[in-house]
Amino acid sequence: MRAVALYKYLPIDHPESLVDVELPTPTPGPRELRVRVEAISVNPVDVKIRAPKDKTEAEPRVLGWDAAGVVDAVGSDVTLFKPGDEVFYAGSIIKPGTNAELHLVDERIVGPKPTSLSFAEAAALPLTSLTAWELLFERLGIDPGGPDQSAASGDALLITGAAGGVGSLAIQLAKLRTDLTVIATASRPQSIDWCRSLGADHVIDHTKPLAPQALDVAPGGVRYVASLNATNSHFASLVELMAPFGRLGLIDDPKEPLDITKMKSKSLSLHWELMFTRSLYEQVDPITQHRILKEIAHMVDAGQLRTTIGNDFGPINAANLRRAHSAIEDGHTVGKIVLSGFPS
Repeated sequence: MRAVALYKYLPIDHPESLVDVELPTPTPGPRELRVRVEAISVNPVDVKIRAPKDKTEAEPRVLGWDAAGVVDAVGSDVTLFKPGDEVFYAGSIIKPGTNAELHLVDERIVGPKPTSLSFAEAAALPLTSLTAWELLFERLGIDPGGPDQSAASGDALLITGAAGGVGSLAIQLAKLRTDLTVIATASRPQSIDWCRSLGADHVIDHTKPLAPQALDVAPGGVRYVASLNATNSHFASLVELMAPFGRLGLIDDPKEPLDITKMKSKSLSLHWELMFTRSLYEQVDPITQHRILKEIAHMVDAGQLRTTIGNDFGPINAANLRRAHSAIEDGHTVGKIVLSGFPS
């Protein structure tokens, strides 16, 4: 089967940073699906793992953690899907990735593809929708069943870097499932318009001090913060703008330790979200991701939730994937980059 892989961890402008390869057809294990991949999307985690380092792989390493496709074969213990089913999912970070014609994945972290979306549109959703759902409704403890009964009137959610993939889903989910005031951060006209189109109540500029802007919108302070990038840069401002007993959730990798003692006087709490935790620790409840993706698909097909596809970079090959990685490294993407099908 065809795939895109790496042997060395090189700058993305190097022609060998990602290469086209031929690999053996994989055989599914007892609870695995073999999926014929129709479309993928590219995430910051792909770029982080591929980043230059002094390391060489003896065997080709396939990256990619978002896919939509058709079940091609199933393992002996599979009960949730059958060959021919259309699915979407985000895979496991400790297993071969989705940048391949055929991919093996545990059925418990797979959802039925929204019927109203193309494969490319669906591939933009799994990793970011799972991350946004888990961050808001599990880590931060916001009630997803409707207006947040635990929240006081006027409580707010601040989402930093809201025009990216996770932020785009977080805005929509918060507006659909809670009565929180949603404050997004963005700085360019295109990203500001994008956040507003997704339902953000307010958009503030993250290139300027956040606290005065947020407190102008929420004078009592912001109860919930979803910090999606640049947490190091914004941390002091986030603590300043948060309401007492507020909750701060983050998904990025601060390069310096956060001085969490700054959070003590307000009794603030900090919550990490990693979408891959359930697949890393399979004894924990991986089936929950199947249920979340089913709910995401239902909301999409009901016309409540929209795909966050930004650009389709064409067929799945090394050249197009290098271009996608480069765009993410530049840091100015809006929505998700997808690739569709293998060259004929």
